[in-house]
Amino acid sequence: MFLQQQYALGGEITCRLIKAGVNHSYLIVVGSQQFVFRIYSLGWRTPAAIDEEIRLLAHIRQGGIPVSYALPDKAGQYRQAIDAPEGTRYGVLFSYADGQKLLTFPGDTHEQLGRIMARFHQLTEGFVLDRVTYTPDHLLVDSLEKVAPFLSADSPEMQFLRTAQAWLRTELTNADQTLLRRGAVHLDIWFDNLNIDASGNATLFDFDFCGNGPLVLDVGYYLMQLHSTETDVAEFRAKAARFLHGYESIQPLTDEEKRILPMMGISIFCFYLGVQCERFDNWSNVFLNELHLQRLISLRIKRWYDFNQLGRLAG
Repeated sequence: MFLQQQYALGGEITCRLIKAGVNHSYLIVVGSQQFVFRIYSLGWRTPAAIDEEIRLLAHIRQGGIPVSYALPDKAGQYRQAIDAPEGTRYGVLFSYADGQKLLTFPGDTHEQLGRIMARFHQLTEGFVLDRVTYTPDHLLVDSLEKVAPFLSADSPEMQFLRTAQAWLRTELTNADQTLLRRGAVHLDIWFDNLNIDASGNATLFDFDFCGNGPLVLDVGYYLMQLHSTETDVAEFRAKAARFLHGYESIQPLTDEEKRILPMMGISIFCFYLGVQCERFDNWSNVFLNELHLQRLISLRIKRWYDFNQLGRLAG
């Protein structure tokens, strides 16, 4: 087997697909050891972009962040080139994050994740990746162009997106950049990209969308995702407070960062809406339809937009 030979994995080995989407992730079991082998979709990431993801993982792991990290093969190489029928694809073997994904978890864990994210940001502030820089235009303008072919221009959802995009772009462009810490961001820290073990310890993984930008992007997105899983307002506020308390016990947020937190969350969610449309072949045409987009916009984006009373200064 390819992995056995490339990584000198001894003993009986099993391989099982655990996640398909933009990339494909396989659970590799060798005796009592577990690994995850990710195969990047054709043309999704350049070799240089993958190498930068690996470099970031090594940097934060060295700094003590609990993270799933890339493993070298027996020749010391981290990135594998695979001659697939559709063309050359790339694969990376990662350490396994102990535990499991949990949709909801207690305030103690949210506070722990706040501390982890703050330490992560201390390590990545000023750390520049040779990857995308997440600007308001990249998150909001480019994404809307990708959504437009899949959503009727006169639909309430598209009209809302255009109004929200214009307001958010103005607000974020005019934000006081001197009060926003910048560096390498994960961009996708939420329950689907972390495992929690039996002792309540969390491990982060899936840095596929890492890039450069305001560090508060990660904080804003985490809070928006928390709002989507905690439908009870009191529960959401309590857990959000614990998360922010954990974060600020390590690294205080500036007043400007706090002000734009809700805007950052929506900007990233709009970006991922664009990713789904751009890579619809990975999600299937049946899955990605107008109803699916309308539900995401209404139940996730607009709900968070209205909850935070964004756009109230428009007009």
